[in-house]
Amino acid sequence: MSVAIMLPTYNEAENIETLVREIEGLKLDLTLLVIDDSSNDGTANIARKLQEEFGNISLISRPEKLGLGTAITAGFHHILSQNEPPSHIIAMDADYSHNPRDIPRLVAAAKRGYDLVIGSRYVDGGKVVGSRSTRRIISRLANLIATVTIGARMYDCTSGFRCYSLNYVKDVMHNLHSQTYEIQIETLRQAKMNRFMVKEIPITFVDRKKGKSKLTTNEIQGFLTYITKSVLGRLASLMR
Repeated sequence: MSVAIMLPTYNEAENIETLVREIEGLKLDLTLLVIDDSSNDGTANIARKLQEEFGNISLISRPEKLGLGTAITAGFHHILSQNEPPSHIIAMDADYSHNPRDIPRLVAAAKRGYDLVIGSRYVDGGKVVGSRSTRRIISRLANLIATVTIGARMYDCTSGFRCYSLNYVKDVMHNLHSQTYEIQIETLRQAKMNRFMVKEIPITFVDRKKGKSKLTTNEIQGFLTYITKSVLGRLASLMR
């Protein structure tokens, strides 16, 4: 089972090298794609040096900070353009919030036939370490709203640690239009609408220890706008 791992980055110079080395140490049949949004701390330069050492790393260097949603879809397009794309694609944060040692667990769940496997903080066995209580409350509320939007019972709709099957990506790519963090809700919504199998597995989410959070006011606003439009669209469909 071949796997591509996508790492969207913006100013992750303190984390990227250690993270990549740990992923490479998993000894999986994998390729690694770094999608950098014009970091000003040398993240892309570190990725280029790692390319020289490892033969399985690609880099997309984008001209400005364009948002997580477009980074994910750009990564999907890049991977699908390959002559022999991998059977599964994993997306994860580059700030060490997601433990690379959980990657084989996501892959193992995908092998059981699931098209979208989510590393969940809130399913039984999952937990959050180091996050402030206010951030946890906001995360819980966002997930509650997202559950209503999607129309399916999920515990962690906003987790960014995911494994997608190639068939899923090929099928839904043309329907993904998110700019920022709402990509997590949009991909789940597409899975439900197209009847793909989804599985949550427990992970421990560790709040970043190095670097600063990249979440901006505009990204929060984009997330809320997407949620509002989705809820209104769902209500309209129910009233027909």
